[in-house]
Amino acid sequence: MTTSIIAALQIGSAAAGTAATLEKILGFESAIRERGADLVVLPEALLGGYPKGESFGTRLGFRLPEGRERFRRYFEAAIDVPGPETEELAALSARTGASLVVGVIERGGSTLYCTALFFDPVEGLVAKHRKLMPTASERLIWGQGDGSTLPVVPSRAGRLGAVICWENYMPLLRYTMYAKGVQVYCAPTVDSRDTWQVSMRHIAQEGRCFVASAVQYQPSPRALGVQVPDWDPGQPLMRGGSLIVSPMGDVLAGPLLDEEGLVSAGIDLDQLTEARYDMDVVGHYARSDVFTLQVDERAKPPVVFER
Repeated sequence: MTTSIIAALQIGSAAAGTAATLEKILGFESAIRERGADLVVLPEALLGGYPKGESFGTRLGFRLPEGRERFRRYFEAAIDVPGPETEELAALSARTGASLVVGVIERGGSTLYCTALFFDPVEGLVAKHRKLMPTASERLIWGQGDGSTLPVVPSRAGRLGAVICWENYMPLLRYTMYAKGVQVYCAPTVDSRDTWQVSMRHIAQEGRCFVASAVQYQPSPRALGVQVPDWDPGQPLMRGGSLIVSPMGDVLAGPLLDEEGLVSAGIDLDQLTEARYDMDVVGHYARSDVFTLQVDERAKPPVVFER
């Protein structure tokens, strides 16, 4: 029997900025210790923020100067990897003994990436995954990751992989994670719809893996003191919905709605073998004679210098 405790931390980016958000994360250190968590998953775009409702002054065919200024401010709120914020998160991981999977907005040159960072209590920052496909207007502000950041990372809680928000609707990416032997499938997101919880249960049952999804919680625009076009100012921007799911699709903890907090559950990795007894989608339930998948894990820099 291999048991551990996995958790999802449901919080939102602070209106005061990245430093204030980092302080919010650090403020949950005692709660992480009290739960005895071996793994804590945090939401998508937590450090740097998810600018819901922001147009950045863009209309089809032109950009407004004030939109460029707003993007500059958003760029300045992003973090460098590695950098001071990652050092703080690595220290939090070391102090609590918990591995962390944290959603950030990462600066890469002059491009921003929606990224999930992996922290180990002993080794610190060990890996990252850049979102492969920003959704809809996210493509205005975020670049696309490539196959070089598709890690599955060993941890005390099991083998960890991260798939961000609507990447979870990319079947071949999910299948890649299953093929890499993911045991705890981490899903940082800002999607607080009821259908997201259904998707997480489906993925757990499909991949026969534990799923930990952390969702941002953001109160109403009125509470934040902001205006979001076409949004009821009294309704939460993001309700949350963080949850933990078993390899058979059963909800072990959550969904947590309309508040910040930590959801956690004990897991037993032996249940993975039991769950895959009748369905292993990359093993006896695959048909490699009919279907094959090729994954290109090479980095794709836009310029290659050769000497």
